[in-house]
Amino acid sequence: MLQTNLKHVESEGQYNETLQNNENVMICCGRMGPMCVPVYDAMEDLEKEYTNIKFYDMDFDIPDAHVIRNLPECRGFMGLPFTVYYKNGKVVTATTSIQNYEQIKEILEREY
Repeated sequence: MLQTNLKHVESEGQYNETLQNNENVMICCGRMGPMCVPVYDAMEDLEKEYTNIKFYDMDFDIPDAHVIRNLPECRGFMGLPFTVYYKNGKVVTATTSIQNYEQIKEILEREY
């Protein structure tokens, strides 16, 4: 489990349940590395502002993270984290590598 203050997705079942039960979801799939931690920090701050969006993390190295790693939208990604934005259970956009607060906020404004 990642050491963040975000809600954690720990299994494929929980992933599916999260997408089924929430209209707007952002999941950051990564590790506790230098490219991932700034994204988690930004998400923790944005979570307070965007109460209509559910923010989650997922450990890239667990077997069930294949649900993120194998998404068509993530096929060409090389750097962690993989960050995926969902609306009504469908991927609306995905990013790879480090993103800052403003970059994430721009995506949230555009997609939600």
